[in-house]
Amino acid sequence: MRYSIEGEPLPVAICEVDAGEKLKCESGAMAWMSPNMKMETKGGGVGKMLGRAFSGESLFLNEYSAEGGSGMIAFSSNVPGSIRAFEINPGHDIVAQKNAFLACESGVDLSVFFQKKLGSGFFGGEGFVMQKLSGQGIAFVEFDGYCKEYDLAAGQSMVIDTGYLAAMDASCSIDIKTVPGIKNALFGGEGLFNTVVTGPGHIWLHSMPVPQLASALIPYLPVKS
Repeated sequence: MRYSIEGEPLPVAICEVDAGEKLKCESGAMAWMSPNMKMETKGGGVGKMLGRAFSGESLFLNEYSAEGGSGMIAFSSNVPGSIRAFEINPGHDIVAQKNAFLACESGVDLSVFFQKKLGSGFFGGEGFVMQKLSGQGIAFVEFDGYCKEYDLAAGQSMVIDTGYLAAMDASCSIDIKTVPGIKNALFGGEGLFNTVVTGPGHIWLHSMPVPQLASALIPYLPVKS
């Protein structure tokens, strides 16, 4: 497969595939394609379907393959932001927040990633269940707004406001931290908890998560009478 990512801040991942090559994506991710691309909707078994439901994704994935020669298919982002291509291979798994997965090669496996500490899931803002990308191949992940990356050394941590953690290496760990001081928690505007990610590993943060974008737009929406 050959690909290019174009058009930020409303990007698309344009993929050129050889005959027989397969790509899979979330429902609704395909933007356009050559006429020889064949689509097949697959569930991948009850366990994987339930896992995708828990992680906030659709129950089924669409699989596309080129027939009779090379083909082309484009996958588009849902909101203004960026798309990043990850090289997934054994020993280099990526954990992403729900709804971040866009598309991948057939060798990439999508599974549920349960956070080890219940408090991290219920209060950390990233959800108790995230999505793990493993196996072998290229995976496309979308980010809301600008994407900033950091490398964390072993034991090094980053404190992140609710929802701003987009993805991390599976080698990282995640926990929550209570905002100190009652006045800070109640009137600081940052909520009661922050997410704390600890290395070693790489993390990806996005600058405008969809919930924050929606909240910022609410005051400007017309009020229904």
